[in-house]
Amino acid sequence: MGRTDKINYYLDIAETVSERGTCLRRNFGAIIVKNDEIISTGYTGAPRGRVNCLDNGVCMREKLQIPRGTRYEMCRSVHAEANCIISASRRDMIGADLYLVGKEIKTGEYVANTSSCSMCKRQIINAGIEKVIIRDDKTHYRIIPVQDWIDHDETLEMIEGY
Repeated sequence: MGRTDKINYYLDIAETVSERGTCLRRNFGAIIVKNDEIISTGYTGAPRGRVNCLDNGVCMREKLQIPRGTRYEMCRSVHAEANCIISASRRDMIGADLYLVGKEIKTGEYVANTSSCSMCKRQIINAGIEKVIIRDDKTHYRIIPVQDWIDHDETLEMIEGY
């Protein structure tokens, strides 16, 4: 048995963090790493002190059959990336990497073609994070330079589409 490479090691940790999530639809785990040190962790869950979907037994987005990637205001949860950023100081995040893993609750499968939502992308950019590494399956992942999100601003594409 070979040694796990460093990226999958951190993705494994992010996957374990996701197990704390309280979403009934999809759970994500995120960790921020800088200079080979974990700066913070975050998972999908309701704001502190509020009832979460797991305890409530209802996912409003699921109940209303809201498609993936839309109507995030209907979700009770704070995203894993946002929770991770909230728990770290900006000076520690500048130049760091964010590792992200998402799993479907019903199937246990990795969330296909996952990416940070537009709000999380903005927070990642402002935090000074350099790369986002997203797990596609147990050993495969994508590395996204945050500069790509700056250079290819989807909000401008929406404006130009009007």
